[in-house]
Amino acid sequence: MVRVGLVGLGYWGPNLLRNLQESEHAELTVVCDRRADRLAEIKRSRPTLAAADDPMQVLRGPDTDAVVIATPLETHFDLTLEALRNGKHVLVEKPFCSTSEQAETLVEEAARRRLTLMVDHTFVYSGAVRKMKSIVDSGDLGELYYYNSMRFNLGLYRSDVNVVWDLAPHDFSIVDYLSDEVPVEISAVGVGHVEAGLEDTSYVTVFFQSSFLAHMGLSWLSPTKVRSTLLGGDKKMIVYDDLETTEKVKVYDKGVSVDSSSSPDAIRDLLVSYRTGDMFAPLVDRREPLSCVVEEFLDSIENSRRPLSDGESGIRVVRLLEAAGESILQRGRPVRVRR
Repeated sequence: MVRVGLVGLGYWGPNLLRNLQESEHAELTVVCDRRADRLAEIKRSRPTLAAADDPMQVLRGPDTDAVVIATPLETHFDLTLEALRNGKHVLVEKPFCSTSEQAETLVEEAARRRLTLMVDHTFVYSGAVRKMKSIVDSGDLGELYYYNSMRFNLGLYRSDVNVVWDLAPHDFSIVDYLSDEVPVEISAVGVGHVEAGLEDTSYVTVFFQSSFLAHMGLSWLSPTKVRSTLLGGDKKMIVYDDLETTEKVKVYDKGVSVDSSSSPDAIRDLLVSYRTGDMFAPLVDRREPLSCVVEEFLDSIENSRRPLSDGESGIRVVRLLEAAGESILQRGRPVRVRR
């Protein structure tokens, strides 16, 4: 049993609390939040659970082996660094840090102390995304052409980060997981309709070393919730709809073939044919992704191994977020991604 403390009981914290308490491999020893009303609510439903209003009681306390941090972005670096310096393994909510320099410092600190440092990139642990990964790795899709995602909803409107920092980490982490391609540039545009300077609608395009292309539409201002993704290859294509209850992933045997054998030097002689085949919906793991996140964190601690969404993956996502932010300020001019 890994003794775990949870810091933060806002939007995401209660979900982590529930999964930690349901795990057979974790002992939730203490929860923490600065707001008295949140602590009171937890104490009503879980009167035997220790509660604190000062994060340092958790980060420095002797009763925890690991800490889960679900607090606002601007607090991630200081809280995570303090936890690591006190010998705690850390799982931190996305996005990892406010800057890639902060993220790099935390990864170095965790490595120096041989501690597990993991970022909660929840979608990487969903059955649907893992099924997509297995299909990509099998070669069934062939060469990847594009990733196109629409991530729209009405709210949750945030004042601490814009819509890119709020929603793009999901797609950035998914693409990072699905493809071995290296992103080289980002072009992004965004507008703040409700609050000036805080983008609530954005479109982001990621360019890779090959011809693979990733594009994301992000908005807090949609009348309906949309969670739809297309992943296209030269052999097959995938439609992933996270709001589907039964067939979240559909694989289409559709594509385009070009025959230029008759006249290889003449573009006008290219013969394009469209292939239309069957569609099938593979069975996907229906476990709650956050449960898998918690189990991955605990197992990586127990077995002293690197978790799937480790600090390095967190660095890569933050670098993409930084490049997207720079591009928005320059009205879409492509910005190089740091390596």
